[in-house]
Amino acid sequence: MDHFELRNGELYAEDVPLARIAAEIGTPVYVYSRATLERHARVFREGLSMLPKAHLAFAVKSNPNLAVLKILQREGYGADVVSGGELERALRAGMPAEDVVFSGVGKTARELLRGIEAGIGQFNIESEEEGRELAAIAEAMGASAPCALRVNPDIDAGTHDKISTGKADNKFGVPIDEAPGIYSRLSSLPGLDMRGVAVHIGSQLSDLAPLEKAFTRLGRLIAELRAAGLKVSHADLGGGLGVPYKAGEVMPSPAEYGEMVARVTKDWDVTLMFEPGRVIAGNAGILLTSVVRVKRNGNRDPFVIVDAAMNDLARPALYGSWHDFDAVRPTGAKMTANIVGPICETGDTFAMGRHMDALEAGDLAVFRTAGAYGATMASSYNSRGFVPEVLVDGDRYAVVADRIAPEAIADAERVPDWLLG
Repeated sequence: MDHFELRNGELYAEDVPLARIAAEIGTPVYVYSRATLERHARVFREGLSMLPKAHLAFAVKSNPNLAVLKILQREGYGADVVSGGELERALRAGMPAEDVVFSGVGKTARELLRGIEAGIGQFNIESEEEGRELAAIAEAMGASAPCALRVNPDIDAGTHDKISTGKADNKFGVPIDEAPGIYSRLSSLPGLDMRGVAVHIGSQLSDLAPLEKAFTRLGRLIAELRAAGLKVSHADLGGGLGVPYKAGEVMPSPAEYGEMVARVTKDWDVTLMFEPGRVIAGNAGILLTSVVRVKRNGNRDPFVIVDAAMNDLARPALYGSWHDFDAVRPTGAKMTANIVGPICETGDTFAMGRHMDALEAGDLAVFRTAGAYGATMASSYNSRGFVPEVLVDGDRYAVVADRIAPEAIADAERVPDWLLG
């Protein structure tokens, strides 16, 4: 459920008409619902309520806006970060350092050092080489870095290849059959506190079976490590639960997920760690856009050209992803059209042959389920600016990220003296 609903023929975000935001802020603009974020955060937590020890860390990469992070911090979530920049955002949002998990395959020495300085709760180590580098940095600082070893279980998550992370040919984690030896060797290093294992097989998962298979393999690994006399007190199960992008689409619920996790992990005796992102933020945001014009195309479907583009919402161009597209003031009339943006690439296409609300130039429309992997993946391609982000709270709203104009981006560039004159 989200809080973007029609009232008297007009689409609202909570109690604010989207047409008002368009008039006052302009389009395109991302709009987030505080009530939806809070509801999803609580539903996910409730879905895991039968677990004796659970730690929740929001996947910052899905939506790093500081206002969004603040809402989740107030809901008791920590942060799963994959860069030094995300770490600083989590700390600025008030998330305690001890509730931060630092994931990612390419952490630099500077990022590792900063994580130790900040006192983060866990590093998810992606390779033995990374572990040894972290150990040396920590030992030089007189510290011991808390760590989990991320394993690759070689399981196909059944999602898009570009967001699958648990197959043998993916870059993430260490092969699970090599994990016991690596874990043992890293446990002997004085700069590391090896406390657990981690797994994450992909994003936008629509089936719990691959997750259950991965967790079962992780459970066997935990038993093997303990049999060798090694400490295992934490198991990070990652994130990846999918959300419905199409009206009527059904995904596993947090309660169904929690029941599966409880069944598989009942004998593990560990703190279970989770990294939800899309499942919390996805349906909590929309991208509000205006129709520039409708380009008639002979006997073919017309092109509905909107002012949002692939630089604002990259998922359709990157993954061929579906986003429901609805008029802000639907008339009941329908059309079949191609939805495209203004960028000079055929890839700037949101949908082809889409049966949709009839629209004309000047009409407002929304791309739904844009709260995750939307603004965070934006670029300035074609010298376009960055769109603003708005947070709605009941009958009020605030701009939580300013529009960055193309001129402001150009102001950060320099022409060297030897090219002048």
